Amino acid sequence: MLIPFNIPCSIGNEPDLVREAIANRHLSGNGPFTKRVHQVFEGEMGFRQVLMTNSCTAALEMAALLCAFRPGEEVILPSFTHVGTANAFERAGATLIFADSLPHHPNLDPEHVAELIGSRTRAIVAVHYAGVACDMVRLKELAEQHDLLLIEDAAHAIGASYQGKPLGSWGDLGAFSFHETKNLTCGQGGLLLVNAERFQERALRLWENGTNRAAFFRGEIDHYTWVDTGSCFLPSDLNAAYLYGQLVQREQIFARRMELWTAYHDRFAAMGEDQRNFSLPWLSSEGQHNGHIFYLQFGNRSERDAYLKHLSHQNIGAVFHYIPLHSSPHFHSRYEGRPLVNSQYHSETILRLPLFHSLSEEQVEFIFSSVREFSKGRTPAY
Repeated sequence: MLIPFNIPCSIGNEPDLVREAIANRHLSGNGPFTKRVHQVFEGEMGFRQVLMTNSCTAALEMAALLCAFRPGEEVILPSFTHVGTANAFERAGATLIFADSLPHHPNLDPEHVAELIGSRTRAIVAVHYAGVACDMVRLKELAEQHDLLLIEDAAHAIGASYQGKPLGSWGDLGAFSFHETKNLTCGQGGLLLVNAERFQERALRLWENGTNRAAFFRGEIDHYTWVDTGSCFLPSDLNAAYLYGQLVQREQIFARRMELWTAYHDRFAAMGEDQRNFSLPWLSSEGQHNGHIFYLQFGNRSERDAYLKHLSHQNIGAVFHYIPLHSSPHFHSRYEGRPLVNSQYHSETILRLPLFHSLSEEQVEFIFSSVREFSKGRTPAY
């Protein structure tokens, strides 16, 4: 049995909608399907203002531009995250200050963030790893106390919440991903969430190459022109059509993802701690996750790598995750902070199992059985 790590989600209605987009004769950005996507997020899901982008990185780049960093100003962000999180803010001129993860989960440690805040700090970026919420109450408290901007990299977190409020809506700005590995996908795409009203008009200008085109189409001016530094962040309406097909059936997709996550969790939990040398994912008691990633966490890298090798031999596409950015070739010579031991630990010990919409119960059972058999006779680490 060959089980890849991921197969992009496809519900079945996407090709018809893409053909409809072609028939509309509007294939570029901000077409009819882009508007439908925006309506779902704003009219049905309750987000204040959204702008579809060609990637989550592009949405974060827009967020970073909206922060308007002055020379020397800093942004605090996790080291254990995708490089796109850091690239967006470095490109916008911010000085990167990397914070450590929690000991028990890759999310930001708010108390380390508090230690890093200084006179040059301008913003905090929270990344909701695996769709599990950061402590947004504490991070929001720190942001308000020090007059900082709070940005959510919610690439993993569509459909997840904290204290009943959707992730992506807590910060001044947020970003979703529709990459092919995400719960909802259009192959490659993203969404900027503009929660702070003061950024809404400028976000529209940045979105459309730094022009005042939106004001022109509202009839407020008789022509539009270049007024700001922007870029073409819009995706094709073909991508928007594919995504719209999944949005209209999002509850079904979300439910299936959680069924699969729970199927893994219940099987591994039933093994008992004395039968396994790994721990199961930590979940926040104040949030609802979205089943984005199911991972096992080991006591050390050698054990994690042994399981990776075993699963590979079983034709199971298990993978590890991020290399901490503070230790990366691009940044390590500039890093002057304390060792980020938790970020390093998570990097060396997390093993992600296949999890995608079309994964079957039989495949989940096969993966579980492969791990369980390999665990026999190995020394428990937890």
